[in-house]
Amino acid sequence: MSAKFDWDAAYSNGAYIPGGNDFPPRWKSLASDFREEMTAVGRLKADISYGAHERNVLDLFMPRGEVKGLVVFVHGGFWMSFDKSTWSHLAKGSLAHGFAVAIPSYVLCPQARISDITVQIGIAITHAAGEIPGPVHLTGHSAGGHLVARMVSSTSPLGQPIRHRIHKTVPISAIGDLRPLMKTRMNETFHLDPVEARLESPALLEPQEGVDVTAWVGGAERPEFVRQSALLANIWSGFQCHADVVEEAGKHHFDVIDGLADGDHPLTRTLLCL
Repeated sequence: MSAKFDWDAAYSNGAYIPGGNDFPPRWKSLASDFREEMTAVGRLKADISYGAHERNVLDLFMPRGEVKGLVVFVHGGFWMSFDKSTWSHLAKGSLAHGFAVAIPSYVLCPQARISDITVQIGIAITHAAGEIPGPVHLTGHSAGGHLVARMVSSTSPLGQPIRHRIHKTVPISAIGDLRPLMKTRMNETFHLDPVEARLESPALLEPQEGVDVTAWVGGAERPEFVRQSALLANIWSGFQCHADVVEEAGKHHFDVIDGLADGDHPLTRTLLCL
């Protein structure tokens, strides 16, 4: 008889990354330094409210000179942790190419359900797009990758005018099928049921026609995250859109996002269609 599959281990990242506990404080420090730098030169519009809750706020980083469009980065943390202030430095790559970058916080589980968070992110993107004209490019990491994929699915909370402005979506290490999460201890916080899991799983939904999506994942990530990224790209490639997957060699779940801070990195160039 085969051993029972350990779904908690499948989604556990830090335990399988050398020095995994060092990454969150490192991100926080890098983000804080960058926020100070951008504040000093007047290129950070901080804590813009997009909703009633105290966590319904976003930061908007402005490039030098003419603005070419908007990038939105949605953070991860399994919908349960972090906020916008940990990821500010990841705006660097897009700013270098003239794009404004919005990074929202959102109400976390269990105060909100995952379906509620989807709606919040739709409102945040709509608000940011109202501040910045031009094309919109979406990216997010882990749970944030799930959320940006939802934005370009058939049941996106975004209105048609915003949907038509989205040029590229790059879910990074995204969770496309939420159903396995019901088998983890995390579901004591998510309270996912089969209906919500299905309705909130991008891989189980049709993409909007004509969208351009690249699922990006580290080649050294937990096998479940590699599988999930390949699943989303595989299923969506069967519809009237462009969908592919990139496995970045040697990258794990915590350093796969580093490329967003570098304007010349393939991750940034893919996001901006360069």
